[in-house]
Amino acid sequence: MSGRRIAVIGGGLAGITAALDLRAAGHEVTLAEARPRLGGAASSYQRDGLTIDNGQHVILRCCDNYQALLGRLGVAGLVRFQPRFDVTVLAPGGRTARLKRTGLPSPLHLAGSLLRYRMLSMPQRLAAGRAALAMRWVDTADPTLDQVRLGDWLAGAGQGEAARRRLWDLFVISSLNIAGDDASLQLAAIVIKTALLGAKDAADIGMATVPLGELHGRAAAGLLGRLGVAVRMSSRVTALRQVAGGGFSVGLAQGEPLSADAVVLAVPSGAAARLAAGAGVARAARWEELGASPIVNVHVIYDRKVTGQPFTAVVDSPVQWVFDKTGIAGLNTGQYLAVSLSAADPYIGVPSARLCDQFRSELARLFPAAAQARVIDAFVTRERRATFRQAPGCGALRPGAATSVSGLVLAGSWTDTGWPDTMEGAVRSGHCAAQQLINELAGRQAAAPTGIAS
Repeated sequence: MSGRRIAVIGGGLAGITAALDLRAAGHEVTLAEARPRLGGAASSYQRDGLTIDNGQHVILRCCDNYQALLGRLGVAGLVRFQPRFDVTVLAPGGRTARLKRTGLPSPLHLAGSLLRYRMLSMPQRLAAGRAALAMRWVDTADPTLDQVRLGDWLAGAGQGEAARRRLWDLFVISSLNIAGDDASLQLAAIVIKTALLGAKDAADIGMATVPLGELHGRAAAGLLGRLGVAVRMSSRVTALRQVAGGGFSVGLAQGEPLSADAVVLAVPSGAAARLAAGAGVARAARWEELGASPIVNVHVIYDRKVTGQPFTAVVDSPVQWVFDKTGIAGLNTGQYLAVSLSAADPYIGVPSARLCDQFRSELARLFPAAAQARVIDAFVTRERRATFRQAPGCGALRPGAATSVSGLVLAGSWTDTGWPDTMEGAVRSGHCAAQQLINELAGRQAAAPTGIAS
């Protein structure tokens, strides 16, 4: 099959994956990214000599497609996994607990840790174990689960307020970016069954040892360039339309439009809806109903080390997770902690100075050494539309890769990947979009009359 000209709009993990697959299939690929760097929401930027990650992304061992992409980029060795799932949980007042798996088969691998989980009473721990066993029988393929709130299901399974806040929220809020009770049961069950109740090592946590911009953006730019993909940074796409005789015109904020035989839309749902509607895709406006959930990060740099933990989960506090970013950011003295706040609707509009004051105080309550340390710098980063809103009903709104317009396909972790809105979901969507387009183009050529160029 002769190669076609394909435009990939969006340089996040979904767009990168689709571009690589399409180039491997022999097509001429141009990738247009609005930002000056690749990686999308999983990228980095420079601030006062430090490299700041756009968000605090962790990797689970069950994320096979994402790990395969890192291997393809040649950076798999830049991620370090825990030998075994191991999370320290803190609460104000010096309370500490630990969730750590053993080498026993699932679900016994976490049973001992749950029985010793000091943030819950013994009756609450036993009830949580029964709820976890009940979750194993939830059929994630059942579309009716998309209409059920996780909080309602957990309450029905005997999980009170304390158990939902101090145990289930630890994993649901950070993975689905929505208040735990308000999450889609279907998506929450996928997370819990895959990571916590699946293979015994599925939830082992991996952390990048370099900034995300190096892990994703720099590595992807290098590989795409070597493969002959034309990468156009700072190229915001403003319009997309079909042209007479076939193909598409991709309008840019600056410069001449791109001409393409086919297009991959690998942008967030709102932008995809607007561009696809301009190209004649039916019911594209419906994707905007997915909405958005924000993530806020509060960054605090101290003059000394205040904790020895690489990351910590927190309960009974506005703090959710704390990450030590000292080495990755390039800080030579002191310690740099990043507080990651998912489902951050209450914080997205709060002034940065007020957020910094609030979370410096919270960190001092959690880490005694932080109360004695001097704060060198504190700042806030916000992703107002970090993910789509993964609430009941979202499953019916997530489109597949194909659209009603031949030659125009969708990619992005908001599409129907079978996974939540995560890096793994983004990579899966890139593969799906590329394969859909490869199939469409092959069918189009096979249907061409003999002697007529395809």
